[in-house]
Amino acid sequence: MKKFLNKENLKKTAYTFGGLFLFILLFNYLLMPWYVSGREVVVPKVIGLSEEVAKNKLSDDDLDFVRAGERYDEKYPKGTVIFQKPLAGAKVKEGRRIFLFISSGVPFVKVPSLTGKMLRDAKLTLERMDLTLGDTSMVESDLPKLTVIEQQYYTGREVKKGTKVNLTLSGGKVEGLISVPDLLGKSLAQSEKTILDNKLSLGRINYQPSFSLLPNTVIDQYPSKDTFVKEGTSIDLFVTKDVETPEEVEGKK
Repeated sequence: MKKFLNKENLKKTAYTFGGLFLFILLFNYLLMPWYVSGREVVVPKVIGLSEEVAKNKLSDDDLDFVRAGERYDEKYPKGTVIFQKPLAGAKVKEGRRIFLFISSGVPFVKVPSLTGKMLRDAKLTLERMDLTLGDTSMVESDLPKLTVIEQQYYTGREVKKGTKVNLTLSGGKVEGLISVPDLLGKSLAQSEKTILDNKLSLGRINYQPSFSLLPNTVIDQYPSKDTFVKEGTSIDLFVTKDVETPEEVEGKK
């Protein structure tokens, strides 16, 4: 017991407590005030700014930029700030991290498969995908009436939400009427045969010059394809004709 209470041990104990007391004083009156001190700054408003501009503005005010993530917002174009935390006007210490959410732009959806569906089912499918039914046209077909035969965009194509999708529907069999055949790109001879085979008649032929297509190629027709007409209706054709080159014209002089 005497050994333990000798002067040397008492001196060491005093030094230890003295050092601890000094550390507490330094921590309380120097380290802590320095740690919690710092210039207060007002958080600027960066909502609506591009990500790069927002970053520079925060940096100018000695604030840190943290990209918190992306989120769709139809009010803001892609790449702009749509939300910040802390909010603009808040007083914070310099160096404070400001969390920003960035607009991901207009969302895209994949066009669903609509062919073979009835019009009502096709419309509901479009609405579930945040798409809209556009214009519809009808053609004669062996399929039940109002069955989707063709869709404007192929299945799986990515389009913006709200996009209108046009559909071609089956009109069923139309009694007493004939569907005008597609004659575009065919020769005059082929078109005349097709017209007669469909119990229609060849109407007026209008010739138009063309450098790129062979002569007697059908480039337009009236009535247009898939139009329902009566038997014997005349089909007018617009057909290419040969064009004389400048050299040929010169040679005739």
